[in-house]
Amino acid sequence: MKTVGVDVGSTTVKAVVMEDGAVLWQDYQRHNTRQAEKVVEFLGRMESETGLTPGRDRIFFTGSGAGFLAPLVGAKQIQEVVAVAACVEREHPDVRFVSEIGGEDMKTIFFTATGTGPLPRDTMKSKQVYMQSACSGGTGTFIEKTARKLQVPSERLADMPYANMSLHKVSSKCGIFAETDANTLVKTGVPVEEIIASLFEAVVYQNLATLTKGNTPLPEVLLLGGPNLFFKGLQEAWRYHLGKLWTQRKIELPAGRTLDDCIVVPKEALYYACLGCIEIGQGEKPEVGVYTGREKVEWWVREGQHEEKAKNGARGLIAGQGDLAMFVSEYVRPAPSCEAAREAHVGTVLVGCDFGSTTAKAVVLSEDRELLFSCYAISKGNPIEDAQSLFRQVDEAGFRDIGGLALTGYGKDLLKDVLGADVGVVETVAHATAALHFYPDADVICDVGGTDVKIMILRQGTVADFRLNSQCSSGNGAFLQGVAERYNVPLETYADRAFEAKAMPTLAMGCGVFLQSDIVNQQRKGWSAEEIMAALAAVLPINVWVYAGQLQNLRAAGRKFVLQGGTHRNMAVVKAQVDFIRGKVPEAEVVLHPYSGEAGAIGAALCAADWRKHGTASTFRGFATIAGLTYTTTTSAETVCKWCPINCTRTFIDVALPGGKGRAWSKLKLAEGYERVISGNSCPKGLVEDVNEMRVVKARLEEVKREYPNVAEMVRKDAFRRIGAAAVAD
Repeated sequence: MKTVGVDVGSTTVKAVVMEDGAVLWQDYQRHNTRQAEKVVEFLGRMESETGLTPGRDRIFFTGSGAGFLAPLVGAKQIQEVVAVAACVEREHPDVRFVSEIGGEDMKTIFFTATGTGPLPRDTMKSKQVYMQSACSGGTGTFIEKTARKLQVPSERLADMPYANMSLHKVSSKCGIFAETDANTLVKTGVPVEEIIASLFEAVVYQNLATLTKGNTPLPEVLLLGGPNLFFKGLQEAWRYHLGKLWTQRKIELPAGRTLDDCIVVPKEALYYACLGCIEIGQGEKPEVGVYTGREKVEWWVREGQHEEKAKNGARGLIAGQGDLAMFVSEYVRPAPSCEAAREAHVGTVLVGCDFGSTTAKAVVLSEDRELLFSCYAISKGNPIEDAQSLFRQVDEAGFRDIGGLALTGYGKDLLKDVLGADVGVVETVAHATAALHFYPDADVICDVGGTDVKIMILRQGTVADFRLNSQCSSGNGAFLQGVAERYNVPLETYADRAFEAKAMPTLAMGCGVFLQSDIVNQQRKGWSAEEIMAALAAVLPINVWVYAGQLQNLRAAGRKFVLQGGTHRNMAVVKAQVDFIRGKVPEAEVVLHPYSGEAGAIGAALCAADWRKHGTASTFRGFATIAGLTYTTTTSAETVCKWCPINCTRTFIDVALPGGKGRAWSKLKLAEGYERVISGNSCPKGLVEDVNEMRVVKARLEEVKREYPNVAEMVRKDAFRRIGAAAVAD
């Protein structure tokens, strides 16, 4: 008689077939959110390859996705920690601590001898279990997703080291904050190898600092799960931290054992839950867990899950082909071509650049404010390189006579002097200017970028109120992109896939971490990637307007809404936004900016056109100077920001510039002929190097006050000064 253990996890399905104590068959594969389909495939293979027979053989399920599948095949469900513990106690009786890291959860198990058994060497043990499944921070999915962003292939990731690498601060408690930290490190020029090593550090820290709950992991230690098995650097991080912990707490290793001997990573680390199911199943009554065949699971895949979705879910983003056709006719139009205007143009041009969190954009306008050219550059993390990429494209397009240059976005203050920009434009002003240029009667502008959301409420053509959300990932484009990457869906095809969904689950509004957890729960219920992506697009407007924007009464905001920002290139998002706004304001006019991704850069260029009216010559340094910029970067303990307890790891980028003033007062001295650009800061305070620069800035302000005194303040002091009694008597 054969016994089967199946582990239906959050990202993979694993199965083992055993007979008479020997493993006949085992496999694991990613299910790509199609858990039931993968289980059907595995059952079919086990029947054909091992002779698994309904009514005779037995089957036991475990894992986060096993709940609704187990009864369909006659299996008994076993809690996954119980299954893992059963296998560990059988195979490794001396183990005192287990860490299992899965795709989207982490588990730790402490084994402690009770000392109450009947034998002198009591082997009875109590178990303490701690688990994290509500957040993907520190799990295999997070490591792999970050590696994909860094363009690190899986084969290279598996061999990347931890030992002897420089480490940087990466959040261990929240997957989204950790991803932000990784993005910041990329932008500051930190090598990819150091970022991956820092991720391994964060995973181990999360386990030891949070999931141990103050307990000390004692040798022998067992590391289970895919990440612990496949990532060499993660194993090195475990060995380093456990060795350090045991030294600090004076934990002695068992006699004759080395540190490496006491930290075990078994070659079957993926299958311990499956093997534990079989171990427990062998102790159950013969009638428990008898395999009934795969017909019911096939019915579920074919019909059952669709009936359940229709009963519990909402309709898809489109009500039918007519609805889609109407939407396409109104909003899906090719971007206006500027080729004709570009070919006919001769003379001076105006350039606007928007250095955003994920991309840098540049546009070229004629003096008549007509768009001639636009270009993109994916942010490489170094603002100098981003600027060089943009101006290389502008130069190659043939625009040489630059009459004015304006910058906006996160990089405007860093690059203004380096590039010789004439104007630095606040983001809200740039986006409002771009919207009003095309839609002078706009009431509300909604700009959704890669990592922020901006809502501007206008009155008589000026910004009367605005809402900015840059501290939470909820509702921004990076979160959508992350989910698409998780399902291996190119961002360009996101909308097409989302429009295929006939129904979709209802996702929770709010925090990105909780939303991520909700996506995992819906995935376990059988919702497909297309349906989850449609649901994510549908919940984005709620997060933008209600959660991030705190606008409960959308009708009071206005009647004409302009959608812009790179995220609105995704037509699924636009469809959801239009439906949401018109649901709240039926008479609303919702328009999509014709250049939604470049709106910030266009606004900056328009501000450059206003500046040019003053007749001042541009200070633009020229294409050759920008292309030839040389610089050095420094990221060390001396560059860490000390203005608040967060201690951001900043990078100092020292650029060689004619006339550069240097920084003789700095702890990291900078010679004349250089200017320093600071990146990696998370707030404006970080742009001030340290207290020495603060003294310099204050001295300059005092000098300005002396040269240009505040006359009103002088009059006020003179008018209200106290007059002594002697002066009155005179």
